[in-house]
Amino acid sequence: MARRPRPAGDDLKSGPQRLLALLRSTIPPVHRAGLPFIGAGLAVAVAGRRHRWARRTGLLTAGACAGLFRHPRRVPPTRPGVVVAPADGLVCLVDTAAPPAELGLPDAPLPRVSVFLSLLDAHVQRAPVSGEVVDVQHRPGRFGSADLAAASEHNERTSMLLRTENGAQIVVVQIAGLLARRIVCDAQAGDKLSIGDTYGLIRFGSRLDTYLPAGAEPLVSVGQRALAGETVLAEL
Repeated sequence: MARRPRPAGDDLKSGPQRLLALLRSTIPPVHRAGLPFIGAGLAVAVAGRRHRWARRTGLLTAGACAGLFRHPRRVPPTRPGVVVAPADGLVCLVDTAAPPAELGLPDAPLPRVSVFLSLLDAHVQRAPVSGEVVDVQHRPGRFGSADLAAASEHNERTSMLLRTENGAQIVVVQIAGLLARRIVCDAQAGDKLSIGDTYGLIRFGSRLDTYLPAGAEPLVSVGQRALAGETVLAEL
């Protein structure tokens, strides 16, 4: 039986729809925390539309903020027992250290993986495992360079303790840096997070420390690039 030809209007409709779907899959959305910064840049561009330098400055600012606060879609591994990177960036440290004292955990050294976020990295943070948020603690501190080992101890930070269904405890710490003056953590004690869920961000540039259970072996090396929610740091 011969197929009836599609009306010409169908092609006109499907073309823009396909283009829109392609743009949505290619250009990541923006985290809501970045909207005020993008709006401010656009406002400058509109207010100064008759002045080339003001218009360009506003548009460049809005575009830069859209990039900084991008919220790309990530697909976490499906195999059980993995710990994924909580942030995009460069693995700058793989060692052992005592977890943050404010969480009230034993001070025995634990395996630790640190990821440094530059201004070019996405600034959102994601849950490294699925589990319950046991505790969240914020500690004021300095704003030194986040890529230095001393930043874990001296810089301002927000520490979160997660407990998996099997009882394993993972600590993830948001650490401020030279330009990072605002740590946002939307998770609270009692919340249930799934691996890869977005729970906060730091603006602008920072560091994330992940403390693993004793005996866990990190699977990444210093200098390796990490993708939040996808790169496996360790297996429990």
